[in-house]
Formats: sequence, C-alpha cells, structure tokens
Amino acid sequence: MNEILVCSDLCKNYGQKTALSHLELTLERGKIIGLLGPNGSGKTTLIKLIAGLLVPTYGSLTVGGNRIGVETKKIVSYLPERTYIPEWMKVKDILDFFEDFYSDFSRDRAVEMLTSLNIAVGDKIKTMSKGTKEKVQLILVMSREAELYLLDEPIAGVDPAARDYILRTIITNYNENASIIISTHLITDIEPVLDDVVMIQNGTLRIHASVDEIREKNQMSVDALFREVFRC
Repeated sequence: MNEILVCSDLCKNYGQKTALSHLELTLERGKIIGLLGPNGSGKTTLIKLIAGLLVPTYGSLTVGGNRIGVETKKIVSYLPERTYIPEWMKVKDILDFFEDFYSDFSRDRAVEMLTSLNIAVGDKIKTMSKGTKEKVQLILVMSREAELYLLDEPIAGVDPAARDYILRTIITNYNENASIIISTHLITDIEPVLDDVVMIQNGTLRIHASVDEIREKNQMSVDALFREVFRC
C-alpha cells in the first residue's frame, strides 16, 4: 500500500463555523508535501485531526490504513506551531520523556543533532532563545522513525540561517518511505524541498499537484501560483 493518508468526505465544524468541508485527499508515502492556504483555511485543523487531537464532525480519515487512534499515533510525529516544552526542563529531561514515550525515538540521533548546534543535554530550556527552542522541538520530532511527520509552521519566526538548518534537518532525517506534511506561509523558503503541494481554502481542496506539474503546466513557481490562486 503506497497511501499514507486518506481523507474521505472529511468535515470539521466548530459550532456554526465550518473548518473543513467534504475534503477528499489521498497522500502517498515517500513525499514531502506543502500544505498551503491563507489564514483560516483549515490547515491547522487538518493537521490536528491527523494527529488525533481533534475528532471529525463526520467523514473518515486514515493513516497507514488505520483510523485515527492508538495505532496511528505510533506512526505520526507531530510538531505544533507553538513551543510546548516546559521551561523548567533541561534538554536531558525532554530526551528522557521522548525516549520513554515513543518506542521509535532515537536518542543517539537527537544528541548528534543537538551537539551539532552546540546544545548540551544539561542546557535549560528557559535560557534558550525562541529559535533555539524551535530547533530542539524539531530535532525531537525528526528523531522518531515515524511514517508521517506533521510540521505546523516549522520555520516561522526564525532567522534565514535557522531556516536553512531546519530545512536541512527535515530532508536528511526522515525515512524515505515516510512522508512529511509541512504547513507554512513561507512558500519560497520550502519550495526547493517539496515534492507535492496541497492548497486549501475555506476548508475545501483547491489544488493537489506535484511541484513539477505546477511548473510545467502553469509555467510558474509554487509561490507565484499561490499568489494567483489566492490573489495575495
């Protein structure tokens, strides 16, 4: 089975507000996928549904052939938009937590990446800059042998050098049979690493295509197409 994610008639409502509407989407393994759309388009809602943090109003959603639950959480590695590591922790503490909680977590890989950034296991989270905290979180997420990685705005709010490091970390530290979904507004920065693009608006699918197809068919970059579709 080459499908990692299948959404069928997927809907999510918050009271009277519709966040996702009858979404039909199938994503293959071995792809880096850009999840793009304007603010309020439903990107974070979709990611949280895949991660099992939200429940669909109706419709179905499967990861690796399984409905969202214990089995999918074993194979999904999720990086939220916000910093979540408690300030009182040291790097060692969060490494211990991930090692205890996730059977597929590679402590050696995480320590190797941390060392390359001169981050010691004894460093305190509260003394770190926002960019360094985000790098630590990304390293934790990418140190799992997951089948699907969900990265919600992984390069927002960091300087260009940090973005380069984060992108290198993403493309060099995942299983080639896994897929990565990256939600971002910084399209130009991530376009070079993308295989496919999913664009949504008002909770509905607008475009699902490969980057090569977009360039050949539309004769423009992903960023240019995004601006044309959404009139940015």
